[in-house]
Amino acid sequence: MATHAQLAAHLMRGAAEFFRNVGEQNPQLKAEMDQNAQTFEMVAERVETDPGGEVDIGQFEGQS
Repeated sequence: MATHAQLAAHLMRGAAEFFRNVGEQNPQLKAEMDQNAQTFEMVAERVETDPGGEVDIGQFEGQS
């Protein structure tokens, strides 16, 4: 049986794969989709290795 953190990481890696596939099919979106994929993979790694860790989300507010 998987933990919630393992499930979350698995779903994030699936999303990363989805973003990469979208980028491969849409060259004009490739850079953005690759960045999204890298972000999801990074978060998946952190969720697995430090599920109780904290991040200051204030540093990300207002970015898009």
